[in-house]
Amino acid sequence: MALMITDECISCGLCIDDCPNEAITEGEPFFINPELCTECVGFFDDPQCVNACPVEAIGACGKSANRPTIRAAGRRAAAG
Repeated sequence: MALMITDECISCGLCIDDCPNEAITEGEPFFINPELCTECVGFFDDPQCVNACPVEAIGACGKSANRPTIRAAGRRAAAG
């Protein structure tokens, strides 16, 4: 499952700083690249952008990916 930023976004930028995959692009609206987003698997227990968002504007977008694929992407990103 990838994440998306909803219309409630206030463009504060806190999510950008917390994303270990650099998957979030600043703009209007902010955008999470589903090819880069691993929901922080391999880095943290919870998605850091969701934890950082002061208005709860980040949620699941409905695009499903299997957890092994997400875990592998997280391991590749963590490795460097």
